[in-house]
Amino acid sequence: MHTTVLLHEAIDALVTQPDGIYVDGTFGRGGHTRELLSRLGPGARVIGIDRDPAAVAAALDGPDAVRDPRFKIVHASFAQLPGALAERGITRIAGLLLDLGVSSPQIDTPERGFSFRFDGPLDMRMDTTRGETAADFLARADERHIAEVIRDYGEERFAVSIAKAIVAVRDAGTPVRTTRELSAVVARSVKTREAGQDPATRTFQALRIFVNAELEELEQVLNAALDLLETGGRLAVISFHSLEDRIVKTFIARESKAEIDRRAPFAPPARALRLHALGRIKPGPTEVLNNGRARSAILRVAERLA
Repeated sequence: MHTTVLLHEAIDALVTQPDGIYVDGTFGRGGHTRELLSRLGPGARVIGIDRDPAAVAAALDGPDAVRDPRFKIVHASFAQLPGALAERGITRIAGLLLDLGVSSPQIDTPERGFSFRFDGPLDMRMDTTRGETAADFLARADERHIAEVIRDYGEERFAVSIAKAIVAVRDAGTPVRTTRELSAVVARSVKTREAGQDPATRTFQALRIFVNAELEELEQVLNAALDLLETGGRLAVISFHSLEDRIVKTFIARESKAEIDRRAPFAPPARALRLHALGRIKPGPTEVLNNGRARSAILRVAERLA
C-alpha cells in the first residue's frame, strides 16, 4: 500500500494562490494531487505529470482515478515539463511539486524489476514504453562502466567486486536477467553490510537511477522551474537519498545568492537572486513510525523572486 510522504507539509508549503496553476511533477498514485485539489479554488488547474504508463492509467480509471475537472494527467518525464505545458498553453505556474524516487506500486509489482524482495525480470524502467532495461545494460556494458554506475549512483564501496561478478557470470553464459539472479550475484560479492540492509540495496538503487537518468532529469526540471514559476511561485521537492538531496540543495543555494563580480564589487550583481530558500522539512516521529519510507525523506522549499 502506498502512503504519501510529507503530504500536508508539502501542500502547506506549495500553495500560495488558491486559483493558480500547479504541477504535480510526480503523480504516482495521486496522493499529493488530491490534497492539492482540496486546498484550491474553482478557478485553479492542476497538471499531473508521470512517465509511468501505469500511473497515468491509474489516474484515468480505477480506484486511484482523479475525477476533477480542474485536473489533467500527462504521460511524460518531468524533464519534458516545459514542452508538455506549452502544448496546453501554459507558460507560468504558481507551484511545482516533485516527490522523487520510486513509488510503492512500482516496488510492489514484481514484473517491474525494482525490488530484490520479489523475483521478476530486471527491467527497472519507470517508462516501460521506451529505453533500455537494467538487464540489457548489464548484458552489454563493460566491467568498468558497470562499476562506475554502481559506485557513483549507489555509493557502493564494493562496486568493483560486484561488477567483476556480473561480468563473470555473463561470460560464463548465464547473464543476469532477473532480480533474484542479480541479488544473488551481489550477495556473493559484498563482504559486509550495515545492519538491517540487504546487500543488494545500493546496487538496485544505482541501476534504477542510471536506467532512468534520474539525476540528469532532476537537474533539467529544476532549471526549467526558474522560467516556469511566476513571481511568488513555489518549488517543493521531496528527496529520499543523498544524491537527489545534494542536487536540490545545491540548486536552491546557488539560485538564492546574487553573483557578484569580484573585480567590480560595487557594480550591480552579474546575476540577480532568482529564488528565496524557505527551508528544509523532515517528517515527524509519528510519520516515520507509521511509514518506514518516510525515514530518509527531506522536503526543500523555495520561492521564485521577481
